[in-house]
Amino acid sequence: MIRELAALLMLAPCIDAAADSEQNNKVAWMLNCQGCHRADGGATGDAVPALSGTVAKFLSVPGGREYLIRVPGVAMAPMDDESIAELTNWMLREFDKENIPQDFNRYSADEVGALRKSPLGSEAGIVRAELIERMGNQNAPESDVNNANEHKKIN
Repeated sequence: MIRELAALLMLAPCIDAAADSEQNNKVAWMLNCQGCHRADGGATGDAVPALSGTVAKFLSVPGGREYLIRVPGVAMAPMDDESIAELTNWMLREFDKENIPQDFNRYSADEVGALRKSPLGSEAGIVRAELIERMGNQNAPESDVNNANEHKKIN
């Protein structure tokens, strides 16, 4: 009995740290992302795409992993690289766990820092459309397919 209690006490800081990390990511989401992507990761009209049920699909196409960090809202967020890495890993699990590839490697602060050095600008929509095309329209949400087709017509 005493050994079990001692083991639980030793694990308590780990459990608290995990809970703190989860809470920190929720707060970071609310402060930095939710204004455009909503509390549920949903779309905001045609201008801001949904993340829920779709964001992890970008991990399955070449350039998609990089895109998720290089989009202006992420690349220029007022957060350090470690916080963005943690928030992005949390966001993938929170909004699209089903589509995370089996071989997914968590984002690291070093990777995020390197990608933030080359943020996307006005071309972000075009890059998104190209990634969706590579993904195959059957894997992308209908609104993204329609937006991708519109980008092709314009360009």
